[in-house]
Amino acid sequence: MKLVSWNVNGIRACVKKGFMDYFTNVNADIFCIQESKLQEGQIQLELDNYYQYWNYAEKKGYSGTAIFTKKEPLSVSYGLGEKDDEPEGRVITLEFENFYFVTMYTPNSKRDLSRLDYRLEWEDEVRTYLMALDEVKPVVFCGDLNVAHNDLDLKNAKSNRGNSGFTDEEREKMTLLLQSGFVDSFRYLYPNREDAYTWWSYMAKVRERNIGWRIDYFIISNRLTEVLRDSQIHADIMGSDHCPVYMEIDL
Repeated sequence: MKLVSWNVNGIRACVKKGFMDYFTNVNADIFCIQESKLQEGQIQLELDNYYQYWNYAEKKGYSGTAIFTKKEPLSVSYGLGEKDDEPEGRVITLEFENFYFVTMYTPNSKRDLSRLDYRLEWEDEVRTYLMALDEVKPVVFCGDLNVAHNDLDLKNAKSNRGNSGFTDEEREKMTLLLQSGFVDSFRYLYPNREDAYTWWSYMAKVRERNIGWRIDYFIISNRLTEVLRDSQIHADIMGSDHCPVYMEIDL
């Protein structure tokens, strides 16, 4: 089973920059996006043989997620459990026979860290939610999680310490999640790989020089590691300030 997650930073703009070429070529069984940045009816994607599930933010041109899947799920839910009224369109969960699939666009704590407290509360709710799912079926969890977990996960760790996405608090929440029965699929397979990033600033030549952050993930239940086949970063794919991440797993 081939799975893809991509923060497209506006699906309408990304479609004009080659989204459909990549979508067709990768031929994923499940393909999800974050930061769709639109409302219902603002785009019509012709994706033959895929079921489409969209979660729109109430605020126009902001946030939003979507999942495109070849196999119809048993059930679909939006938001975090009882928080299904989450207004920013950040979470979609699909239930399949053998697993849950969750895509998420994690709130940014903002440059001035004004949203850090909200972000940390969000992380606690996410961990509780995923652990509850994991008690029923194993979980595949992916998306733009807006944190570089370890020093290896960004180019300039020392100078970014304490900045949004690399605060001790955010990193500790990721550590706690992974200690709660989950695995970062990329680091599981490639624990020491350097210069592997999924997001780059739009500043001049930053992506060209690969000064980036790895903040997009496929995280899986521990018991799925035995069927994990690969976890990749498709850094050559343009169209957004993020690149797609890819996982192959036997489910």
